[in-house]
Amino acid sequence: MSVQEVRAFNRFYTNLIGALDYSRRLYTPYTLTEARVLYELAHSDGTDAADLRGELGLDAGYLSRILNKFEGDELIERTVSPEDPRRRRVSLTEAGRQAAALLAERSDAAVGSLLATVPEAERPRLLEAMRTIRELLGGTRSSRQPRAEDVVLRGPGPGDLGWIVQRNGALYAAEFGWNAEYEGLVARIVADYAHTHDPALERVWIAELDGQPVGCVMCVRDQAPGTARLRLLLVEPRARGLGLGDRLVGEVVAFARDAGYRELTLWTNDVLAAARRIYRRHGFTLVDEKPHHSFGKDLVGQDWRLDLRATPG
Repeated sequence: MSVQEVRAFNRFYTNLIGALDYSRRLYTPYTLTEARVLYELAHSDGTDAADLRGELGLDAGYLSRILNKFEGDELIERTVSPEDPRRRRVSLTEAGRQAAALLAERSDAAVGSLLATVPEAERPRLLEAMRTIRELLGGTRSSRQPRAEDVVLRGPGPGDLGWIVQRNGALYAAEFGWNAEYEGLVARIVADYAHTHDPALERVWIAELDGQPVGCVMCVRDQAPGTARLRLLLVEPRARGLGLGDRLVGEVVAFARDAGYRELTLWTNDVLAAARRIYRRHGFTLVDEKPHHSFGKDLVGQDWRLDLRATPG
């Protein structure tokens, strides 16, 4: 396949989407980005503004202006987050749900009009081609959708520690634009583990699907006595949606508790919304956060803590 063919398809599809006149007709009176925000809110029971920004990849100021506009139009309401009083929970009002429903109807009608131009006998072939593009460009190696039970958790084998460094560097660069500074940090963490880890107190898990690694996490000793640290949680895009992040974090929590640690800590950044939801589900509490400039980006670092002496919920 040539680069020119991919670019030709991209031009064709961009023109096709433009022909639907999304910006002026479909989403009126909202912009495309405003419609994306409404869609996201309509498909959740309520989400924190910071999580919404991370999921949609929006600038904080831009999202704030959109939310202010929605609040002025009585489409949303903002309340204190039950998980963290420093955060704001955003939910649609009844008017907001009606607006989101109208946009959904218009989207369905627009796509229906597009499909109407395709002969009925050819539509299965078109939909299969769309599925194939999603699977291949989304990193899925098999046409069959993977299942949670297909994923095996194991210890690291030859080359797996190098894979952790490479995939962290590549994936965070692709999804968040982080530079090589982050890959260097991961390399130091992995090198420290390889040289000095105590198997009774530290462990690495590799998640494997179809014979290939698709995720990882580490449990290592922290500087504070009796404290373990969760590090380098990663799930490949093709393995997301299988509950793998929950499984990996659950393994760390169980191991740390069995190893006699009193506390489990971790450091993350506010843009990693999906990971933070996993930590909350496992009982971690946000104890501190502060802005910093690292990996080529302005970020907000967060420290989370789990008391392992508490009775598991």
